[in-house]
Amino acid sequence: MNDSKLKSILDLTIKQQASDLHLSVGHNPVLRSSGSLVPLLKEKKLTPEDTEALARELMTEEQYQRFLVEKDIDFSYSFEDKARFRVNVYFQRGNISCALRLIPNKIPTIEQLNLPNLLHDFARATQGLVLVTAPSGHGKSTTLAALIDEINHQRADHVITIEDPIEYIFQEDRAIIDQREIYRDALSFSKALRATFRQDPDVIMVGEMRDPETMATAITAAETGHLVFATLHTNSASQSIHRIVDSFEPNQQNQIRAQLSGSLLGIISQRLLPRIKGGLIPACEIMISTPAVANLIRENKIHELPLVIETSGDQGMVSLNRSLSFLVKTKEISLEEALNYSLNPTELKMLSRK
Repeated sequence: MNDSKLKSILDLTIKQQASDLHLSVGHNPVLRSSGSLVPLLKEKKLTPEDTEALARELMTEEQYQRFLVEKDIDFSYSFEDKARFRVNVYFQRGNISCALRLIPNKIPTIEQLNLPNLLHDFARATQGLVLVTAPSGHGKSTTLAALIDEINHQRADHVITIEDPIEYIFQEDRAIIDQREIYRDALSFSKALRATFRQDPDVIMVGEMRDPETMATAITAAETGHLVFATLHTNSASQSIHRIVDSFEPNQQNQIRAQLSGSLLGIISQRLLPRIKGGLIPACEIMISTPAVANLIRENKIHELPLVIETSGDQGMVSLNRSLSFLVKTKEISLEEALNYSLNPTELKMLSRK
């Protein structure tokens, strides 16, 4: 596959506003558009030589050598001045495949993403931990970018991001934004996060909390006067708390619960759903750390959090089912689609009938 072929496929991905591009041996190039896979039938099916040539085209020599050793690799790729792609290249059945996630050059706002207005409150905070959680591919990175960019336009803060790889590139406005990429600028999330204590940040963004050391350092940073944004691959606020606490040894869990209860500002748990009129729209569960929430976390009554979220709408909290129900009632999504994403379909059916 030559340079011009790669260019034409990437141009088409941007033109179609696809979220992803898949290149795999034996298949036409495939776009993911509004959540569905769409093969590019005008393009020929890819051979092993095609995907290897494409991977070499996307990677530096250093990245290619690391890929050959580790068998898969994450990196970002700037395509002219049009867009960036987050790329994962991997082996499957001895052949090379590529998955490219389109990252638009312009960072969307909270309003443009159809996210709840309450997220502005998290961007206005000056200290504490905010978690953005979702399954893979449901817009966590874009939500984080919108929050950081809002701070960028409103405050003269020092922001440090730790990412693997760097996705959105921030155009500095009022803030100083230092973006550190794992492997290129830092050895690991935990090491980069520990180093921030000597870099005088106001705001820290952690692309992913993958291990107990990163989690513990992020919580400590939030306790010691920093505003910390981080992501987790979880399905709900309560599951996120469980995931963090269960990552630690039993003799450390009480301390982590105590630290979390004091430092957590809130959790945004989101899903991207296909819209009836095309495109995607988020449904969000939002938990705010009120004294009642902090108490439940401290006392290890995490199973009671969903009820508190459900009954605290007056404080800005939203359950996932209420968010889904609202989208059904406003005819943004179908009930069938909402039920696919609900953690409690029976309750959702009742809410949608009201």
